[in-house]
Amino acid sequence: MVALIKSADVAAGEKIAKRCAICHTFDKGAPNKVGPNLWNVVGGPHAHKEDFKYSDAMMALHDKPWTYQDLDAFLASPREYVPGTKMAFAGLKKAEDRAAVIAYLRSLSDSPQPLP
Repeated sequence: MVALIKSADVAAGEKIAKRCAICHTFDKGAPNKVGPNLWNVVGGPHAHKEDFKYSDAMMALHDKPWTYQDLDAFLASPREYVPGTKMAFAGLKKAEDRAAVIAYLRSLSDSPQPLP
């Protein structure tokens, strides 16, 4: 997955992520919606927004940082990755689409996480 992220088109990821804008915001300091704001999510802890009411299942992972592999698994199937999640999204089937979204999410930071 890391190789796909390294070569991914951030603009394509942003376009795919627009589908998520129904529930999420992406800008620094933007409010949460039905889902949490996703600014600075890569490398941050699961359940990273203190002012958002996460499911108990997601809160149980709070101390675990979002790695590239975790994000890939979550975006592929949120309900399999976090059984009990409130997120209704079924997932992204194509690895290339997930890599593009992860590359976009990585860009949403004042200091993006390094790629391994």
